[in-house]
Amino acid sequence: MAEPDPLPRPTTRVAVVDIGTNSTRLLIADVDPAGRVRERERHSRVTRLGDQVDTDGRLQDPAIDRVCAALDDYAAKIAADACDIRTAVMTSAVRDAANGPEFVALVSDRYELDARTIPGDEEARLTFLGATSERDPDRGVPTLVIDVGGGSTEIVRGTGREAAFHVSLQAGVVRQSERHLRHDPPTRPEIAKLRADVRRLIDRHIPDDERRIPREAVAVAGTATSLAAIDQGLHPHDSARVHGYPVELSTCRLLLARLAGLPLADLRRVPGLHPDRAPTIVAGVAILIEVLETFGLPGFETSEHDILRGVALDRARQAVLCPSRPP
Repeated sequence: MAEPDPLPRPTTRVAVVDIGTNSTRLLIADVDPAGRVRERERHSRVTRLGDQVDTDGRLQDPAIDRVCAALDDYAAKIAADACDIRTAVMTSAVRDAANGPEFVALVSDRYELDARTIPGDEEARLTFLGATSERDPDRGVPTLVIDVGGGSTEIVRGTGREAAFHVSLQAGVVRQSERHLRHDPPTRPEIAKLRADVRRLIDRHIPDDERRIPREAVAVAGTATSLAAIDQGLHPHDSARVHGYPVELSTCRLLLARLAGLPLADLRRVPGLHPDRAPTIVAGVAILIEVLETFGLPGFETSEHDILRGVALDRARQAVLCPSRPP
């Protein structure tokens, strides 16, 4: 006998594509009126759209081709699932690129997606919404959500479901790797310069009084989930064991020392680390450490729920409130 559908009808089936600086991801999920989410499909591919954007100021043709190859595959999955809403969000790399608007138009027209570049404040709100979607909103604990991306790092502080402070630091794993890590493996002075660069951004954008408020942290996206998988030696990746896994600051420091000492060829073979994330993992861990140290937090809880889930919840709610809005 088939198991009963845990979600009452009507539900809204939402397809969300997140085209980031380092990866292109897809979530197809059913969202019910109570805001409960049942994931049907979730996929991620490292496409490095932001490759050389920091130096050239434009999206490069090979990077666009990599994203389109992923979207070709995702478009077939979206069509097969008869989604009510089909949307795509783009973040740091597309915001920063001179040819970003042309790329948005390409994605919208070729793949029939409601595609747009979202500003940093909306990215922060949606990330916080996704990361806290299954946490008890009545706990009243000030929580820091950390999203280390390819081009930027989103830092959001809030309580319950409401974000109260956010900042988008121009420090992401692709950006910082291109700026500072020249050798394989990177040298200690290179890593020190990378961390100093991140600290300067933090000092410029995060007030001292804000740093004393959060009592716990949730970290999302590839760096955090990779650390959780590496610490457990997971191979292959197991989302159920990654989601909710606690990673201590002391573990981050030990893993940074370990990973930074390995050449790229050996990094690609580390259990728990996807080979495509190997070139940027050192920068990601360094950024996470700087954020945790800034806020005096002893570690973070890993979450597989991020901006993809936040967009799905937000668009499903909008569909109920404004049913005439296009998919």
